[in-house]
Amino acid sequence: MQNPPDLRPDLAPRARITDTPRPGQPTIGMVSLGCPKALVDSERILTRLRAEGYAISPDYQGADAVIVNTCGFLDSAKAESLEAIGEALKENGRVLVTGCLGAEPEYITGAHPSVLAVTGPHQYEAVLDAVHSAVPPSPDPFVDLLPASGVSLTPRHYSYLKIAEGCNHACKFCIIPDMRGKLASRPHRAVMREAEKLVEAGVKELLVISQDTSAYGTDWKDREDKFPILPLARDLGQLGAWVRMHYVYPYPHVREMIPLMAEGLVLPYLDIPFQHAHPDVLRRMARPAAAARTLDEIAAWRRDCPDITLRSTFIVGYPGETEEEFQTLLDWLDEAQLDRVGCFQYENVAGARSNALPDHVPDAIKQERWDRFMQKAQAISEAKMQAKVGTTIDVIVDEVDEEAATCRTKSDAPEIDGNLFIDEDFEHLRPGEIVTVTVEEAADYDLWGRCA
Repeated sequence: MQNPPDLRPDLAPRARITDTPRPGQPTIGMVSLGCPKALVDSERILTRLRAEGYAISPDYQGADAVIVNTCGFLDSAKAESLEAIGEALKENGRVLVTGCLGAEPEYITGAHPSVLAVTGPHQYEAVLDAVHSAVPPSPDPFVDLLPASGVSLTPRHYSYLKIAEGCNHACKFCIIPDMRGKLASRPHRAVMREAEKLVEAGVKELLVISQDTSAYGTDWKDREDKFPILPLARDLGQLGAWVRMHYVYPYPHVREMIPLMAEGLVLPYLDIPFQHAHPDVLRRMARPAAAARTLDEIAAWRRDCPDITLRSTFIVGYPGETEEEFQTLLDWLDEAQLDRVGCFQYENVAGARSNALPDHVPDAIKQERWDRFMQKAQAISEAKMQAKVGTTIDVIVDEVDEEAATCRTKSDAPEIDGNLFIDEDFEHLRPGEIVTVTVEEAADYDLWGRCA
């Protein structure tokens, strides 16, 4: 059994490309799969190619070759990657493969032997060399200049800001450290320089991402601050954009970030991958097993910042998970009352140590537990949404069409959380605007309101 896309929490927003090539300009297409971290890699590759005189094609037919940036997070992600490679070969014929699944080149070439090249994750120079071989550059020195800002695959008003590569955790179900290596944090000044350029270019929301955001900088031997994520968060908060923190492990020092949220420097939003609540399951996952202390931390965060939104993802049907252990997870969720919750059913992944664990859970039981989990999560979300009716909040406008303005509150990350819709007197709104609205209606995950 494989998780369909709507059961997977590792997906990035849909990439958006709007380039018009000049006559005769070499043109590259890009299919970007997987998480926001992979989307940032795609943006970096396209930025370099644009600077070398390549145009970026939004479709297969207009491209001289297509890069498929793959995901290898789960077997369903691998299957999606192989399917995307096959589609690109069918529609274009000249395909270069990169990304996490590129760490297993034989897996790719075994299914698709006609791909032109395979490179692994964040191997930017190797990708460029492969593109040069497949589609030689032909820059026009009078036209093709380095763009003032990098290529963005997201709407202009928000951008992902990747602050580190790799991960030092050894979770048994995950092979990302094998593919992307140990934690390697970007220098503080480099992150700030990129963030400043993004804000200068009109970005209103910075989505801070890495594999383990709260561990940022702890790989530096000679560091002034014990936990470099704290000064980085404070400095980012000075830029005047919304700053949203993703993939934050609940280390004790995260409590020191909460005052920044209460001050308004950082959005009161934490995306924390709890994964489970029963200590025995967490031990089998090789993750911290102090779920009770986590409830104490959550209470402390909410005490210091009552408006905080907590998002997390969970795995159901992990090998050996008993009905009692699953019930503990449901009871914990009842107590934690998380605002935003994603869940997926456990899958074996080639190379993961969890594959060898005993007592794998049958697919039918995984599905039944997923249904029960999401039913409880939906009920919690519905109650929290109803509690917002009548309140006045700030939202950022993502899209305006003939029917409504689609917006997000500070509690909503792009694509993975809910929306607030304004369907009256919205015609004057523009994407990227931050406006104040009064909430009038609520559903399970979404809100409706009007400009205050």
